[in-house]
Amino acid sequence: MVTIGWNAQRFPGASDHHVLEEISLLKSERLAVLPIDSYDLGPELSIVDEHEYGGEYDTFTFGSWSSHVLANGSGADSDVAFRPHEGSLSLTELGKRLPTIMSLVAAHFPLDRLQWVRIFALREGIIAPHVDFLEWAKPGLRVQVPLRTSEESLHSENDTVYHIRRGEVWKIHSTDPHSARSTATTARLSLCLDFAESEEPLAIRGDVPATQPVLLPERPEVGAAELEELIDSGRHFTPETMRAAFRPFAALHFERRAHATAAFDWYLEAARRTGDEDMVAKAQAFRRYCIEKRGDGEAFVW
Repeated sequence: MVTIGWNAQRFPGASDHHVLEEISLLKSERLAVLPIDSYDLGPELSIVDEHEYGGEYDTFTFGSWSSHVLANGSGADSDVAFRPHEGSLSLTELGKRLPTIMSLVAAHFPLDRLQWVRIFALREGIIAPHVDFLEWAKPGLRVQVPLRTSEESLHSENDTVYHIRRGEVWKIHSTDPHSARSTATTARLSLCLDFAESEEPLAIRGDVPATQPVLLPERPEVGAAELEELIDSGRHFTPETMRAAFRPFAALHFERRAHATAAFDWYLEAARRTGDEDMVAKAQAFRRYCIEKRGDGEAFVW
């Protein structure tokens, strides 16, 4: 659990009560801060910018989001669908081209439990609220370390929205509904490390003291009129536009005080205004796929 002793900071306009309340509810945790400026990452981040993405997780994403695998269980560039695995970690061709980033990983993290090394790129995009590891009985431990970011890039968990600074190591509580959004035109690039044994402490080496508080953006309450306008947009849904129409529903909880899963409640109500039972069923199925139940390798078809 994140401790209040972090001296959480809100963007302008927040009350102390709301700051402490949200931090106390946040299950994701800042584990450490890395000396990120000790690494010359610029040339390798440019390689990631140019690297192609196969669209494995397009169901969850809107705008520009991509996943780039540096190391996995097989070493194959085509092996991009996350899953737990046994055995050693192997570099992909992309990972071999990024020795500085991989040296950062090796210098600061235990490699014996490490199963996947990826970089997530997010630019003018959003990830639908979702729960990770639904496909497997035993979740792993996932951490993210932004290598390039700005305050326009945000994460969310349940009711709370927060910003992860460059070089901060965050344990992401992936089994509660969570999301991410960036409105920046330059891609946020975040190192994602997946470890086996989620209950075991993660020994991080060579970190530096955290000197800055956690950043929480101020979010006013949802206005009745704006919410009604959003839900009433469902009257214009068609089977062809339903997918794209979900994006503003997912975005609203980054701007207003609302739970991440409220996006699905609003979206379902909007779908009901079509009077089309098939579209209502599709909205219900999308909620189930994102946050309730899905099988290993199961794909959602719009």
